Amino acid sequence: MIEALRALFKRDLDKLQQEIGLYVREENIWKVEGQIANSAGNLCLHLVGNLNTYIGKEIGKTDYIRNRDLEFSQKNLPRAELLRKVQDTTRIVDKSLSRLNEIAMEEEYPLQVFDKRMTTGYFLVHLAMHLSYHLGQVNYHRRLLDK
Repeated sequence: MIEALRALFKRDLDKLQQEIGLYVREENIWKVEGQIANSAGNLCLHLVGNLNTYIGKEIGKTDYIRNRDLEFSQKNLPRAELLRKVQDTTRIVDKSLSRLNEIAMEEEYPLQVFDKRMTTGYFLVHLAMHLSYHLGQVNYHRRLLDK
């Protein structure tokens, strides 16, 4: 399970980097329109913050400090900075997951994130699905608003 999760996180973070790189007009990364309330840039920052908090800090024991509000309010960072953040996150996630073993996957995740306690394995699957969900939103955002 750990190797599968490492491969899936790498695949989807690489795809996030590719999606951000595919915008023809860099400023469109930050575009919102109609009922599309979150830009691809803010979704990218949100994923970086989420994964650095729940995998990097809690599992990898990094010193990451999350500012969730900033993930949705910060605007117009250069594409290169977003791409660097995703690259750094990819390395941190993989390094952190490489520290796990199957026993740790069955242990309780150290934070109570939802209304109930859960295993580390369960929460990591949730995080992979969360990444995939927002990755799909970024893909749609690019295809709809990068004209």
